[in-house]
Amino acid sequence: MESDMLSGLDPFDLLDREARRLDAYFAEIGAGDWDRPSRCEGWSVRDVLAHLAGEELYNHACLDDELDVLFNRLDKEGVEGLGGFNQWCVDTRRGLPVAGVLAEWRRQNGDTRRRMRERGAGAMLPTMAGPYPVGLQTFHYASEYATHADDVGVPVADDEEPARSRWRARVGRFVLAEQDSPVRVEDVPGGVRVRLDSETGGKVAKEAELSTADFVEATVGRLPDDHPLDPELRTALVCLA
Repeated sequence: MESDMLSGLDPFDLLDREARRLDAYFAEIGAGDWDRPSRCEGWSVRDVLAHLAGEELYNHACLDDELDVLFNRLDKEGVEGLGGFNQWCVDTRRGLPVAGVLAEWRRQNGDTRRRMRERGAGAMLPTMAGPYPVGLQTFHYASEYATHADDVGVPVADDEEPARSRWRARVGRFVLAEQDSPVRVEDVPGGVRVRLDSETGGKVAKEAELSTADFVEATVGRLPDDHPLDPELRTALVCLA
């Protein structure tokens, strides 16, 4: 990887691990759990699975260099924007047996992960934002899977959580830097200090310390409503939602 922020992390291993975590959870939950609300507003656990299955259309379009084919299809369906695509993926699968949606996701995601790993981190991938390194795109996928695993309540072992939060925080910091975010992040014992400078004079406008776990939640837009983080900082930190 080109950034020291992600040095030593294997994005393909991280994505595989989060995919296995989700798969094991989906395989074990009871019939009544599928309709339980997730942290994604308006979506049930089943809807999150449908979203994951549906977004493989985009992942495969990138791998096949057929984004124009996908976008033409979405135009014909009247689907607009990323939010519209996400909801369309859910809506078009709501009437299908959940076992079939799970099988679709397993098959298509397994193919995506295999093909991404085969291409290698340094290869370039067509995306809706332009050519992008496969390794970095895989970090984005791994972060999304970890977020949605938390959204549906997938348990994480106590001895695994610290390392998981650390790699997710590193990805969040990288994406903030990649997006040229005005937020500055520095390590402090037990977490990070985040700072949002004023636009003039270089004076500190907003500053706070967050645990590593809370910083991760902030970057994916999942901080609880009652968290005391300043609203401007909260908004500025969202980079992976």
